[in-house]
Formats: sequence, C-alpha cells, structure tokens
Amino acid sequence: MDAQAKDLQTKKDPQTTAAAEIAAAPIDPSTRIGHVHLKVADIERALAFYCGVLGFALTQRLGSQAAFVSAGGYHHHIGLNTWESRGGGPPAPGTTGLYHVAILYPTRAALGDALRRLIEAKIPLEGASDHGVSEALYLRDPDDNGVELYWDRPKEQWPLTPDGKLAMYARHLDLMSLLAETEAALQQKIEAVLFAPARDSR
Repeated sequence: MDAQAKDLQTKKDPQTTAAAEIAAAPIDPSTRIGHVHLKVADIERALAFYCGVLGFALTQRLGSQAAFVSAGGYHHHIGLNTWESRGGGPPAPGTTGLYHVAILYPTRAALGDALRRLIEAKIPLEGASDHGVSEALYLRDPDDNGVELYWDRPKEQWPLTPDGKLAMYARHLDLMSLLAETEAALQQKIEAVLFAPARDSR
C-alpha cells in the first residue's frame, strides 16, 4: 500500500466522527420539544385558527404583538408574534425555514375530532397519510405555515424491518374511518351518561 492510500485510510471523515460522538453521548430520553414560536402577520387571524378552529386555549397575550396558546393548562405549546412580521407574507418558495409544525393528539378519536373541526371551518387538507407509526393530516395555517395533525399508534404496533429497524411508509389514510372514530367516541360518551346508574336522590 502506498503512502497516499495509507493516509486516506487513516484520515477520519469528520461527519463519521461527529456521528460516532453523538451516538456515544445521546440526549436524555425524556427530552421533548416544548413549544414552537411562529412569526405571523396578524395575531387575531392566527388566534382564530389555533384557538377558534383547533381549540387551543389562550394563556397569555401581549396586545397585538404576541400571544401564547396551549392544551391542558401548559404555559404554552405555540407562541405567535408579529414583532418582525406584521402584515407580512410567507417566505418565497425555494427558501429555508420551517417545513411544518406537528401537533400530537392523544388518540385516534381526538384526531378525528380535529378533522371534524377542519371540515366545519372549511379548511382544506393538503394531504392525509398513514405512516404505520402514526396517522396524519396536513394543512396550512392562515400564514401559510405547514401544520401536521397526527396521533401515534402504540409503539408495539410500529412497523419494523426483519432486523428490527423502523419501517415507516406513506399510505392512503381513510378519512371516513377517521371521522367514524370520533363519532363512535361521542356515542360512547352519550351512552355512558344515558346508562349510568341512577344517583340516589334521597
């Protein structure tokens, strides 16, 4: 082997070295994405979508400049501001930035309810996919930000390759089945009330 070949063999690829270092020191497994903060053109319009359509609760507002919304009493899952974007338009095609913000729903029925809300508000979908690990709806918010609404299947149902690696895919999502899921959940709630044991009125 000549000197040049030896040099190439012993020289480490920076990307390979970095990947090995990352694998040797992984992030704490309980780490989560806490919130996303979006630049919007109009706070009222953005709130009409995130609160009025999707159902998030407004937790704090800074006049017409910023607002914070959440689910379940958290301080905020989504921040909205006009500090650098009041009256502005979306980024031009071919530029970098946010691809989409993904909102995780706890159950398939909850995602079905989100679909119902979109239909009632006449907000069109850009796509809908079954990814094996999850089922997802894709759309745009009023500022043309990409939004994904999804629920995760239980981990034991995730598709795997024969050697145990994830095997996600993109297949057609049956929207009528998704809507039926939320209708079934509503029916269960109604039946639970109708057929609950009568309270002692004495």
